[in-house]
Amino acid sequence: MTELDGTTALVVGAGRGLGRGIALALADAEAAVVGVARTGGDLDELAAANGRIRTETADAADPETAWRILDRYEPDVLVLVAGANPVMRPLQHHTWETFSANWNADVKIAFTWLREALLRPLRPGGRIVVVSSGAAIGGSPASGGYAGAKAAQRFIAGYAQDESDRAGLGLAVTAVLPKITPHGDIGRRGIRAYAARSGETEDVFTKRLGDLLTPERAGSAVLELVRTDPPELAAGYLLTAAGLTKLP
Repeated sequence: MTELDGTTALVVGAGRGLGRGIALALADAEAAVVGVARTGGDLDELAAANGRIRTETADAADPETAWRILDRYEPDVLVLVAGANPVMRPLQHHTWETFSANWNADVKIAFTWLREALLRPLRPGGRIVVVSSGAAIGGSPASGGYAGAKAAQRFIAGYAQDESDRAGLGLAVTAVLPKITPHGDIGRRGIRAYAARSGETEDVFTKRLGDLLTPERAGSAVLELVRTDPPELAAGYLLTAAGLTKLP
């Protein structure tokens, strides 16, 4: 899949941040892109930025959304970026509802879309990228169940690859774990909370992060994965400003 002309790519969570960068990168590579998000205004701006992008305003966590959109567009590439903003509180100040917010959004989205991709199934050779978070490795003590939810996404991606292999579906499923970045709502909220937790200003905390991952760099990374031959793909990658690093 080195040439993307004639390829349909579906990006779930394309309205802002890394998802927007991924959608634009795929469109710039001449894929026909379908961007899915809950906010129509964000999608209007995305579509205006590249004429190869069509949009669907929908709730990605709704199982009917996954079935309907996969059935309509039959994508060759599926990228799952959507999720909820975590509630940034120490553990003792959470309720179960706030603690589990990302399980009911991020994990549900990964489960729902991967389930439909296996049941439908996508055409052999289909590529699926699940965008998790570096918090799945390092934890995130100020964001409730966020880190555990992102780790679960990584596990689910691996399970989906196993089931594709068992059924001979020919799909390639990969998890990508981006480092925290201010270029997105979730990252900005995280930086604000951890700066306050450490008694620093946001600027000081952000500078300590070093080179920052941008939506454009995330788009380049996903494009790189889509163009990689499946036997050479790892099950998971850490994504930083320097690029992709295979995870054990």
